[in-house]
Amino acid sequence: MAQLLNADVVKQIEEAFAPMKEAVQLLYFGKKDNCDYCKDTQQLLEELAPISDKVSLDIYDLEADADVAAKFNVDKAPGIVIAAKDGETVSDFGIRYAGIPSGHEFTSLIQDILRVSGRDSGLSQSMRDFLKDLDEPVLMQVFVTPT
Repeated sequence: MAQLLNADVVKQIEEAFAPMKEAVQLLYFGKKDNCDYCKDTQQLLEELAPISDKVSLDIYDLEADADVAAKFNVDKAPGIVIAAKDGETVSDFGIRYAGIPSGHEFTSLIQDILRVSGRDSGLSQSMRDFLKDLDEPVLMQVFVTPT
């Protein structure tokens, strides 16, 4: 199978990942059948994770590992969770991707990995204060469609 990330892209990712502070756990959820981008998404993550020793990858089947998928609120394949990893503890920061993060979404994936590594959302103090005062869960979704 041909590599998805060429040497130039790998070098750029190495440079981007160089300042990573803490470990990040990627959780991939795929399906064997009826999943157009599962194989490509898994391959992309398998090529991405080894670029830094601070990034690790666990691979799950959405159906066979339904308990893990439910724990991380993943209901679509391919699905990706970007979580913090501290030793054996995986902390869910609520960051999810449904579908393959290609094109501009690949840059967002890299940025999200860096944010989780820094354990900081980058939000202003006023936004943090606003969010702290919320008393009900909020589901925020961003949809991107290729054009």
